[in-house]
Amino acid sequence: MKSAVVVGAQGVIGRYIVEKLASLPDWQVTGLSRRRGEDGPRQRHVPVDLLNLEDTKRKLQDLTHATHIFYAAFQAGSGPAADYAKNIAANRDMLANSVSAIESAAPGLQRVVLVTGTKYYGSHLGPFKTPAREDDPRHAGANYYFDQIDWLAGFQKGKPWNWTELRPQTLCGFAPGTAMSIVPVIAVYAAVLKELGRPLAFPGTAWTSLYQVTESSHLANAALWAATEPRCANQAYNITNGDYFRWRDLWPKIAAVFGMPAAGPEPLALAGFMADKAPLWDAMVKKHGLKPYRFDEVVAWPFGDYVFNCNWDVMTNVTKSRQHGFHEVVDSEEMFVRLLERFRAERIVP
Repeated sequence: MKSAVVVGAQGVIGRYIVEKLASLPDWQVTGLSRRRGEDGPRQRHVPVDLLNLEDTKRKLQDLTHATHIFYAAFQAGSGPAADYAKNIAANRDMLANSVSAIESAAPGLQRVVLVTGTKYYGSHLGPFKTPAREDDPRHAGANYYFDQIDWLAGFQKGKPWNWTELRPQTLCGFAPGTAMSIVPVIAVYAAVLKELGRPLAFPGTAWTSLYQVTESSHLANAALWAATEPRCANQAYNITNGDYFRWRDLWPKIAAVFGMPAAGPEPLALAGFMADKAPLWDAMVKKHGLKPYRFDEVVAWPFGDYVFNCNWDVMTNVTKSRQHGFHEVVDSEEMFVRLLERFRAERIVP
């Protein structure tokens, strides 16, 4: 029996890792997050403030059987999503506090799987070398990913456990209250425009650029592989769906999910456009019998502004992960249709 600690268990990455591991007969899972989650047959949740070292040590001291840590916690910065990488202190300290506390309690720790992302290459700053490879140099300037991996690699030296770093791009899943998924952005944006009687216009400038994404459940499968594959020790891997697309080609398929006419680019700042739409959303929830998520809970508009305005190619190479045993792929265009249809079927949007 392996025992996992998933840090950030309520987020758009962590909740999928918890779900994956808890479905397997040889894993026990402890999820850590600020918000209390639901316990299950092979999972329990511990609410903890990871920025409070004493609280972290006290609440994690009983994790004596932990064999694996999956770190997917994240604290967004203020302002545009492209600037979140500059929020160094909090994101470094949450990693250091949690991993050091768990390692102190768990003599049988085997591996720490750290989720970072393709901002490692400067994908958020402008055009960069594509397809990016894991051994490409870091971009110039601040990025909390650098601080995290430098701390983790330094902390691990000379110890019996090891680490693996995973670098996904633009997560596609659903976790209420999280800032980093593009699917609810698209779903709620489309629902609002349809309610206003408008066509589904593309709200940014990245209409023709090549882009890539990572489905959250796909990343969870990759995290399981990374935790158990010997070749992954002290290695970094790009993890995406394995394909590329252009919003120009995908957009009509997204519009069709909602029974809307598609329109081309009409750039606007989603954060500003949606600033006064909470009353409309509340009315839509009642009118269409939707699940009662608050408007500010279901989607984070700055993330949409960031993604839809990356008007340069965003591409990473996933050959290394394939060579080391992870062969799963996802058809991104099919994925968007499937996930958006699920959002409608589950009454998250009409």
